[in-house]
Amino acid sequence: MERGRRHMSKRELVSLERSNISGVESVRKMILLIAVFAGAVILAVSESAYPSDSAAHDAFGWLGLSLIIACILGRTWSSLYVAGRKTVELVTDGPYSIMRNPLYFFSILGTAGIGALGRSIMLTLVGACVGSLVFWMVTQQEERRLLERHGQPYAEYLRLVPRFLPNLRLWRDTETLTIRQSRVLMTFADALLFLMAVPLIAACRSLQLEGLLPVLVSLP
Repeated sequence: MERGRRHMSKRELVSLERSNISGVESVRKMILLIAVFAGAVILAVSESAYPSDSAAHDAFGWLGLSLIIACILGRTWSSLYVAGRKTVELVTDGPYSIMRNPLYFFSILGTAGIGALGRSIMLTLVGACVGSLVFWMVTQQEERRLLERHGQPYAEYLRLVPRFLPNLRLWRDTETLTIRQSRVLMTFADALLFLMAVPLIAACRSLQLEGLLPVLVSLP
């Protein structure tokens, strides 16, 4: 396999890598859609144990919104470094110097934020755990592919840099960046989907108050 790759042209290699990435992205999106659907069902039939006029209720709302904003900004920032480079080189600068998967890390913050908008500790933890599980499954495929593509340099990167939890002591940056504007804008637009949780959860709560949605469980 490796010998065959050496005889590929750069264009053929990039095309193959993009095909592999597309396959991984399809799996990730499918798993994430299933998780989002399951979460939407839980939110639709549950209510917060905290009264709407309590400080805890308001605190969870602000926490959820803050985590989602951090997700949007963090994913966009990370894409400045990786967009247009991932298929042809090993990216280890900026956010990729302190963790291997910053895009997924910030997405996990987003899923936790959606849970927090449900004004529940349990939903916040479930959102964080489900997001972590989904992206852990995706990274298993990605790491095998990148190890095959980059060899020993990537093996060393795997050894030194944590998968999700950032190690700020490892930070290093580059003086210049080549930015693919269309890719960055696409990542920003994708991240904005997390904000859809705000009106959707508000709509569920309104339907519950009107008796159009049943409340089956109260979550702490």
